[in-house]
Amino acid sequence: MTAYLLGVDLGATGLKATIIDDRGVTIAEATRPIPTASPHPGWSEQDPDTWWQAAQRAIRDVLQQFKHGAEAIVGIGLSGGAHIAVLEDEHGQVIRPAIMWNDQRSHAEAAALHERAGDRIIATSLNRANPTWTLCQLAWLNAHEPDVRRRTRRLYIAKDHLRARLTGDWTTDYSDALGALMSDVATRGWSADLAALVDWDPATLPPVGQPTDIAGRVTEAAAMATGLAAGTPVVIGSNDTTVELFGAGANRAGEGAIKLATAGVVFLTTARPEVHPPISCYPHVIDGLWYMASGINACASAHRWVRDTFFSDLSEATAFDTMDRLAAAAPAGSDGLIFHPYLMGERAPHWDPKLKGDFLGLTLRHDRGHFARACYEGISFALNDVLGAAKALSGATFGAMRLVGGGSRSATWRQVLADVTGLPMVRPENGDASFGAALVAGMGVGVFTSTADAQSRMRVRETTEPNAAAHARYGEIYALYDQARRALTPVSHAIHAQTVERAGT
Repeated sequence: MTAYLLGVDLGATGLKATIIDDRGVTIAEATRPIPTASPHPGWSEQDPDTWWQAAQRAIRDVLQQFKHGAEAIVGIGLSGGAHIAVLEDEHGQVIRPAIMWNDQRSHAEAAALHERAGDRIIATSLNRANPTWTLCQLAWLNAHEPDVRRRTRRLYIAKDHLRARLTGDWTTDYSDALGALMSDVATRGWSADLAALVDWDPATLPPVGQPTDIAGRVTEAAAMATGLAAGTPVVIGSNDTTVELFGAGANRAGEGAIKLATAGVVFLTTARPEVHPPISCYPHVIDGLWYMASGINACASAHRWVRDTFFSDLSEATAFDTMDRLAAAAPAGSDGLIFHPYLMGERAPHWDPKLKGDFLGLTLRHDRGHFARACYEGISFALNDVLGAAKALSGATFGAMRLVGGGSRSATWRQVLADVTGLPMVRPENGDASFGAALVAGMGVGVFTSTADAQSRMRVRETTEPNAAAHARYGEIYALYDQARRALTPVSHAIHAQTVERAGT
């Protein structure tokens, strides 16, 4: 009989549920939005209750499309954004909204931690302190909300908190422990030494297992809430980038991927830990492999902002199609219009929370087609920045890149990215975290007998080759993009001082 698997991914702007069969074919999928609050400039928070509400609805939606009944699902896997901590008190109540990975409030604490113990943090947990990591966020909470530390009895990472609503368990995997910047590479567990840097009680940190370990089973209460069958096994899972890389098929040393989602991320699979801060280093799903990752703050989120700003007269589906069509019709270089996508400051490779986004070179001839193409080009230039920094820091070489995330659906964006970077872009048949999470579940419950068996379910849909003439043209435009970024950095900092620091945040 055919076996079916459910993957649930908790993304930055929405939750997706996907059912696949044992051939790796997607049978049904559903998404539900998740709101984000920004109570101060540079802040980004979510209420974990909205995750559970979205999960209930998305799971019910996907089961409604599924013809075989919830009992046919033999395993469930979850994934979610790294670095996102949920803090519960002694009564199991969430104490405060979860601080998201793109939140920039802890930049001062991150700088202080790096100055005080940077070498120790990197040696122990392989990565450098910056506002993305949970350790720095906890340092901010200690300074600004000290009652939170006193009340906390359990810390969950995002996907684990959502899974706990299904099973009642309290576990995480090593990739998410490492993402908290409080793990120990020697033991693949927690580091009491790093927790002590922010005076955090290690007893509040969850047990650590393997992504394929069965964490628990769907409870009767969760079954009533979601429509799932009680008793269905749920594996621990891993963070979204880890399962996406696996699901996209970048599963041999030297294979890379680019994620076009809320954030943009560049990955490269390696045979051993490659520690080149501030490039991130994570364990792969496949035991013995690792990967490097480095990303920009605003990718599909910048694309969505352009859509909402310049195409608000159109429905969501029509707006995206129109953007793609108009962007394809505009010339390479958007007739001199340049976009810097720093709408939430920037992570790699500049690590500057005070950078601001901009459009440069505006003239009366520019229309919204130019803005749409400049959006694709600006995000591609920002990702090219990351590729360049990774090459310079690590000596890595990149070949054909697997594309994951919603942005990979755009043929225009794929071509622009190929032309900017000079690299072929490979689009998998299934290239998102919910698919990867379902594959991991299949390994955990025995549907797939090995990682090689699971990998055989991954298929390539199409490959976009770079155009040599366009690549040369984009090299000239990128030089202007980078020159403008350097020139405008002091202006961005001055604007930040006027609008953020003056406001006392």
